[in-house]
Amino acid sequence: MGTKDKIDIDNFKIIDGNKFSLSDYPTTVKKKDIDKEEGELLIQKDIEELSALQDVLYAENRHAILIVIQAMDAAGKDGTIKHIMTGVNPAGVNVYYFKSPSTRELNHDYFWRHYAALPGKGEIGIFNRSYYENVLITKVHPEFILNERLSNIQSVKDIHKSFWQDRYKQICRFERNLTENDTTILKFFLHVSKDVQKKRFLDRIDDPKKNWKFSAADLKERAFWDDYQSAYEDAIMNTSTKSAPWFIIPADEKWYTRYLVGDIICTELKRLDLSYPIISDTDKEALIKAKEALLNES
Repeated sequence: MGTKDKIDIDNFKIIDGNKFSLSDYPTTVKKKDIDKEEGELLIQKDIEELSALQDVLYAENRHAILIVIQAMDAAGKDGTIKHIMTGVNPAGVNVYYFKSPSTRELNHDYFWRHYAALPGKGEIGIFNRSYYENVLITKVHPEFILNERLSNIQSVKDIHKSFWQDRYKQICRFERNLTENDTTILKFFLHVSKDVQKKRFLDRIDDPKKNWKFSAADLKERAFWDDYQSAYEDAIMNTSTKSAPWFIIPADEKWYTRYLVGDIICTELKRLDLSYPIISDTDKEALIKAKEALLNES
């Protein structure tokens, strides 16, 4: 029977971006140490462990956790978040879904709307899509950059390779500032195959309960599959750092995706060596007096 000890999360972590190629990472793992039944039991254990870790994180109030999840449509972002966060205290977790920026948001730099959503000390924040869209969908559709009304960009012809390199550097600076101020950043790319995306799209069309999940826009973007794969590869290659690494998660099998993400989150939180606050002697005396008062109530 497989055990959690056999999972080496470094197998999914991008340690050296210069040597990274998305094609080297499979969308499914054929030889696993566990089967689906074992995996689902371990997912539940991870949920329970994460709940306990979050309780200490919240009580200690010294670290913040930012989880960034990016993927192609139908890769399982929503389901993964829902399953992994099932047992946590809602008071300490916030999930943000970043859609197309509003006019007000476009009047600021592309990080602006994310600043207000960042988790505070003791909190877990989850970005379902994020500031990375500004080097993903905008790279596939560079005309969207014009909506930002940048002073040095008058037309798509002004968007050169150096523009994207500057954005990757901006993202690294943004994340470095967060990590240097006690925010742990965990970035997951759910790596789904084109065939599985097609199957899931058809499932959404055929199942009336899932019709609401399907959008014609999703099909339109599927036509740019290769462009998106290239954009993801460039973004991951240029922004996976030691302090804010990317994890490439095979996403063709939902249960295995959820297991890996949950296991990695728990492993990384345990690295923080969290502990409940130790109260002072004065506070201990106050607790003893409070207990005596309660016990002596008539």
